[in-house]
Amino acid sequence: MNKLTILLLILGISACKQNTKPTKLEEPVQQEISESKTKYPDAMVKVFDAHGGLEQWKKQRTLSYVLPKPELSETHTIDLWSRRDRIDTEQFSMGFDSEKAWLLDTDENYKGDAGFYHNLMFYFYAMPFVLADDGIIYSEAEAISYNGKRYPGIQIAYESGVGASSKDEYYIHFDPETYQMTWLGYTVTYRTGESSDNVRWINYGNWQDVDGLLLPKSITWHKYEERKIKEPASTVTFEEVTLSEASKPKAFYAKPESGAFVPVK
Repeated sequence: MNKLTILLLILGISACKQNTKPTKLEEPVQQEISESKTKYPDAMVKVFDAHGGLEQWKKQRTLSYVLPKPELSETHTIDLWSRRDRIDTEQFSMGFDSEKAWLLDTDENYKGDAGFYHNLMFYFYAMPFVLADDGIIYSEAEAISYNGKRYPGIQIAYESGVGASSKDEYYIHFDPETYQMTWLGYTVTYRTGESSDNVRWINYGNWQDVDGLLLPKSITWHKYEERKIKEPASTVTFEEVTLSEASKPKAFYAKPESGAFVPVK
C-alpha cells in the first residue's frame, strides 16, 4: 500500500514540514497466522469491528466506486482477493492483471503515470481494512488532538522489502468512544529510500454503510504544522459504492488488445 505516498503529488496539496519525530516504536506485536485469521492488537480489532468486522470484509470479493471528478469521472473496480484492478473513463482505461499494469489510451488523453495510479485510491478508500494486510508491524502511536478532542493511535510499519517503499510509516487514529477511524497520518519517502519525519494527515470523518461495512463517503487532506492539524485542504468523494461476494472474470482485468503494458516503478 505504499503507493499512497504518490497521491500527495497528484493532488498538489501544500503542507508544512513536520519536525517532531514519531513516537518510539514499542515491541512489535507478534502475529499468529491461521487459515482464516491473523492476530492484531486489541485496539486494531476494535477498529475493524467498529467498521463491520474483518470477517465480513474478507467475505467480499469485488469493490467498485466512482470518483466524480469535474473533468472526467472514474469508475474503479478492484478484486479484493487478488488485488487485480481496473479504472474506466470515457476517454481511457487502465488496470492491473495481477502481474502487469496496462493503459488503454488510443487518443493519448491520460497525462499521468498509470503504473502508479491504477490502484492508488483503493488503498486510501479501503481503510481501515487494508491495515490487515500481510507484512505489517503494529505498535502504539502518540495520541493526537483536534478541536479539543484526543484521538489514540496505532503506528503501522512494514517489514523490510514489503511494498514499493517499506520505510514509509502510517498512523491510524480513532475515536476513543466509538473506535471508528478518524485520522490517517503517513510519511512520504517517494523513492528516496530514506525515512521521513514529515507526517501528512487525512480526516476520515464521513462514512457510509455499504452492506454492513462502514466505508468512506469522502476523505479530506488537512494542512498541518508539526503535529498540529490545521484547516482542510482538499476533499475526495466516493459515489456509487458497491460490494459483492462474486468475482469478475480475469478477462475483465486483462489488458485490452489495443492497450499497452506500462512500468510499475
